[in-house]
Amino acid sequence: MYAFNYDSDAEFLHGVIAIPARRALEKEKINSLEKLSDYSEKEIMQLHGFGKNAMMKLKNYMKENQVCFREA
Repeated sequence: MYAFNYDSDAEFLHGVIAIPARRALEKEKINSLEKLSDYSEKEIMQLHGFGKNAMMKLKNYMKENQVCFREA
């Protein structure tokens, strides 16, 4: 039997963007779309683990949920 700690923050964007990008957001304590909207696209792209592919997927997900980045 395996035991693990369930962390709802770890589920944020699960299946949307790759693990390195999710870890980058987690490191910055960004664990909701509301917090993500406080950042500009440029700021997120500067995080280690974020690339063009992750950003494209993230922007599509945000658009589906009527959320957008802060203007730079």
